[in-house]
This record gives sequence, structure tokens and C-alpha cells, in this order.
Amino acid sequence: MLNREMQDSGVEWIGRIPKGWDLRRMKYILSERKMKNDPIITQDILSLSVERGVFPYSEKTGGGNKAKEDLTAYKVALPDDIVINSMNILAGAVGLSKYKGAVSPVYYTLYDDSGQVDINYYYYLFQTESFQRSLLGLGNGIMMKESSTGKLNTIRMRIPMERLFAVRLPLPPKNIQTKIVNFIRPKVESVEKTIFETKQSIEELKIYKHSIITEAVTKGIEPKIEMKNSGIKWIEMIPNHWNVIRIKYVLKEKNEKSILGKEEPLSMSQKFGIIPSKDMDVIPNPPANYTGNRIVEVNDLVFNKLKAHLGVFDVSKYEGIVSPDYAVYQIKGDNNVEYLRFLFKTPLMIAEFIKNSSGVGAGLTRLYTSEFFNIKIPIPGISEQNNIVSYLNNKIVKINKLIKDKEEVIEELEKYKRSLIYEYVTGKKEV
Repeated sequence: MLNREMQDSGVEWIGRIPKGWDLRRMKYILSERKMKNDPIITQDILSLSVERGVFPYSEKTGGGNKAKEDLTAYKVALPDDIVINSMNILAGAVGLSKYKGAVSPVYYTLYDDSGQVDINYYYYLFQTESFQRSLLGLGNGIMMKESSTGKLNTIRMRIPMERLFAVRLPLPPKNIQTKIVNFIRPKVESVEKTIFETKQSIEELKIYKHSIITEAVTKGIEPKIEMKNSGIKWIEMIPNHWNVIRIKYVLKEKNEKSILGKEEPLSMSQKFGIIPSKDMDVIPNPPANYTGNRIVEVNDLVFNKLKAHLGVFDVSKYEGIVSPDYAVYQIKGDNNVEYLRFLFKTPLMIAEFIKNSSGVGAGLTRLYTSEFFNIKIPIPGISEQNNIVSYLNNKIVKINKLIKDKEEVIEELEKYKRSLIYEYVTGKKEV
């Protein structure tokens, strides 16, 4: 229970603060470091992510923007600078640098030059969801929609520095700032450690799931089965009674197009597969009309030809239309399309898609139907396909349930962490 008197801050997201705390605009608390980089200053590039904060670009994995070759286009960040991505601050893209390095020109680097601020206090403050939401409406070019989980999904936006500097922030005495930081830091680090370990266990479950799928669709699910050489280098041994055939013998391409564009628009995402466009959190660049889009029926296999190498394809559960840039395939003969979906999602098949795609680089390659159809695959009879699909569906439901439970734990821990930080940095709870 508070043993001190509180007062209204006059700022909605901050609420009540202890008497004796000041309230000032950010520009009177922190300074922007505007130092342009020079290779003499540093040749080390720093990156920023919501998950990791500030880290060396050399440790970056996956996609994203590539670093510029001209280091003079960058700004300088020094240890204990708060680094903010002006294009993604609403999603929590803020970090406290431990390094001297060059950062993107779209980043802001803030520091204390007065000696009256504990920079860690404001680093924690900027992580609160209440602060991030208070910035709504300050950006240029914002497109956003609140998802069913309550999170904000944003597309390319930028908050100008002058607007950010105008935001009012609490300013407790420096010794109180440090006291708050010292109190919440071990608690936050403990929660983040648990979150990290839970994420690691999720990744292990995903690896396990992929291994089960790969084993089932290339080796079968029957124990002690006699094997033979498939003649396919990337698979090697398969069950003796399985066949090896080209994809063109199990799928046919559909080229039916919408005349009026009145059918249900469908969209594809790596996370959700193919779903009605109206259910997407964000629809980038929707067409003016859907005339000429490809017709899709239930159980059609739909490929985003530009992203086949990322596994962006799915069996449709809906009737509708998709982009004319997509490929739509229908099963041929006595085969199970779900078996093919499982097979095509394996890393072995994705590697084949990459090998058979044409183009000039990442994001510009296409898996054309002729090359796709020419790929050889192992395939059992329909009865065994059905058994494998049933086996995998049963296994995957259980694994996905474990993953979902762990994701919910992470979500609760994130909420607790944000709430903990907010309660102390705004003085609702006393250290």
C-alpha cells in the first residue's frame, strides 16, 4: 500500500504519479545523438529488433533489410544510448545499446547529457505498452489494425522526432529512478529468462514435429519395413513397395479465372495458410477489382509461386479466388492431397523447390509449374497415404496443443513484465 501522496499527472497514459515527481516533455529530458558515422569512427553495424534489442548486425539471422555498403549513411550509437526504430516503435522496437556502432538512419539514438537521468529508467519506460499506445496518431503513413489478441499490427509508419520529443514523460528524482531500475531489473531479467527458455522449448517441439512429418512421408509409419534405394539423391532409401513418380502424375494445374471477380477473395500467409482476405489482420495493396483472379475450390493446392521456397502454399478449405500470380493445382488419380501437403512442407522438398526456382535473387524467384511438375517424389498407395495423414494429424494436434500452451504462458509472462514495469516507472507502486 502506498504511503505517499499521489497527484494527477494530467497525461492519460501515465495517470497518477507521486507528489514530488516532475512531468516534462521528452526534449527536456533526453537529447538526440545526431552524429553522422565515418568509417574512422566505427565500421561495426548494429541492428535492432523487438526480441533482442540492440545487437551486432553480424549476428543477424533470417531475412530483413540488408546493411548499406556506405557507412557514412549511418548514424553513430554509443554505449548507454537508447535506440528507437522510428518506423516500428509501436511494436516495441527499442533497445539500450551496449556497443559503439553505426545504426540505420531511420533509427533515433537518445542519450542523457545532463547527468540528471538514469538512462535505464527511460529504457524501461519506453518498453511499456501504455507508452507505445500513447504514440498512436503521431506517425506518418500509419496503416494498422488491432488483431483478435489485442496486439497492434502495423505497416510502415514513422514518428517524426519533433513529435516524439513533444511527448510528456514522468521525471522522478534521479535517485528514485535508479532505485526503481535496481528493483525491477532482476525481476524483469528473471521473467525474460523464463520466456527465453519457453521459446527454446517451443523451437524444440517444432523441430520434433518436422522430423515426425519427414520420417512419415519418406519412410512410412510401418515398423521394420523392407527398404530400397529410391534413386532420388535427396531421399535415398524408401519403403520397398513405394513408387517414385514426377509430380505431374499426381497434380494438374487449374487455369479457371473469375469473369466478374465476385467470388470470395482469399489470401495466403506463411503462418495461417490460405484464408478469406477479410480475416487477414492486414491486406497490403488490395486490387481495385478481382476480375481475372484464379478460381479456387475446396481441396485445391494453392502455391504462391514467388514464395514456394518459404513454404507459402496450402490446401484450401474455402471456395473463392486468389491472385493471378498464384498457381492452383488439383489432385489427379487416387491420391490424398493432404499427404502431398505434408510432403511438400518438409525441408527436403523445400530445398527441391529452391533448386528448381528461377530468378535473380531472394524474393524474385519463381517456381514455375513446368519445373515443379518435373520434380520426383516418393509416394505410397492411397490406403497408406490415408493412414499416414491420420497418423500425422493425430500427432500434430498433440504437439500443436503443447506449443499453444507454451505460447500462452509466454503471453502471460509478457503481460506480467509490462505491467510490472509500468506500475513502478509511473510510481503506482513504491520501491
